[in-house]
Amino acid sequence: MNDKMQNKADELKGRAKEALGNATGNEQWQAEGKADQAKGALKQAGEKVKDAVDGLKNKD
Repeated sequence: MNDKMQNKADELKGRAKEALGNATGNEQWQAEGKADQAKGALKQAGEKVKDAVDGLKNKD
């Protein structure tokens, strides 16, 4: 699986975990879900920056 897909999967997994935590009142799952979402979003942002830099390099 490529990095972009894995990062999005991490974010979606986090959303599901947080939702399950909300539904069951499990604060640990809520926190883990939020952390997974943040990790996935941060990695996605890094990929976007990397793509932008690659795009600039390819213009030359």
